Amino acid sequence: MKKILNAPEAYTDDMLRGIYAAHGDRVKYVNGDLRCYCTAQKVPGKVAIITGGGTGHLPLFLGYVGEGLLDGCGVGGVFQSPSAEQIFEVTKAVEAGAGVLYLYGNYTGDIMNFDMAAELCELEDIDTRSIVGADDVNSGAPEVRRGVAGIFFMYKAAGAKAAQMGTLDEVLAAAQKAKDATRTVGFALTPCIIPEVGHPNFELKEDEMAMGMGIHGEPGIWTGPVRTSKELAAESLKTILDDMPVASGEEVALLINGLGATSVEELYILSGDVTAQLKEKGITVARTFVGEYATSMEMAGASISLCKLDDELKGWLDYPVNTPFYVQK
Repeated sequence: MKKILNAPEAYTDDMLRGIYAAHGDRVKYVNGDLRCYCTAQKVPGKVAIITGGGTGHLPLFLGYVGEGLLDGCGVGGVFQSPSAEQIFEVTKAVEAGAGVLYLYGNYTGDIMNFDMAAELCELEDIDTRSIVGADDVNSGAPEVRRGVAGIFFMYKAAGAKAAQMGTLDEVLAAAQKAKDATRTVGFALTPCIIPEVGHPNFELKEDEMAMGMGIHGEPGIWTGPVRTSKELAAESLKTILDDMPVASGEEVALLINGLGATSVEELYILSGDVTAQLKEKGITVARTFVGEYATSMEMAGASISLCKLDDELKGWLDYPVNTPFYVQK
C-alpha cells in the first residue's frame, strides 16, 4: 500500500484537519468532534440540508457543504457510516428555524443512523424530513438501489430550493423530483485500498473490468474484458433508458463521474461518446458535468448519470453554488 498518510487509523481525522486548516473561514466542526462538519455561515429562516456518509468518496459527501448546496455533513470512517450522535450534533448546529432535510445515500447503516438522529430531533422539537439517493440502476429494484453520483442532482435541486427560501416540504419535493428523474450506471477498472485494511477490496485481472461495481466494491453484474468507450456508453445508456425512457426531443443533464484514478481526458472521451449516442436518439444534452463528483478512493473507472430535465430542474441545476470543493457561478 502506497498512500500519503501518518497512520491508517488516523486517515479520516487527519484528512479533516487538513480541510479545516485550508478552509476554516468557510467550514467548521462542532462540539470538538472533527466529524461533525458544517458550514461556517448559517442563514436564518432557511431550511437546512444535511448529508452524511463514509470517507473515501470526495467530493461526496462533505464536499457539497456550502453556499447554495448543503449545510452540514456527518463524516464516517472510510466506507463507514457516521454515528447518529454526530448527525444530531450537526443538525443542532445548522438548524435555522425552518426545519431540516436529511439527504443521503441508500445504505443500511446510514439509514439506521439518520433515522435515530431524526428521533433525537423529535425530542428537541426540530422538524425533519428524510430522502435517500437511489440512482444505481444495476444494483437492483428501485427500493434497494444504491445512491451514487446521481445524488449530485438531488443536492443541486434541494440546495437551490432551500436557498430560494422554500419550505421544508418544498425542498423535499425538489429533491424527490431530481431523484425521480435520475439514473446512473457505473463500472470499475481496478479495485481500491482501504487504509486500515491495506490491500485491494476486490480483484480484477489486468485485462478485466466490472460493470455495475459499487463504490464500496459491491459486486457488479458482469466481469469481463475491458470494453471500448463507445461500447461502455452504449451498454450504459441502454440500461439507463430501459429503466427511465427519454423520448426523442426531450432534454437531459449528463454527469460523467470519475471514481478516483481515471484521467479527465478519459472522462471526456466517454462524455463525447455518450453525447453522440444520445444525439443519435434525438435526445438533447442540455447540461454536461465532467469530473470527480463521487469517488471510491483510488479506484479506476467511471459512472454515467442522466437527469431528465424540465425548465424547473434546469433552473435548479443552474443555481450558483460556492463550496471549498465545488463552485458554479
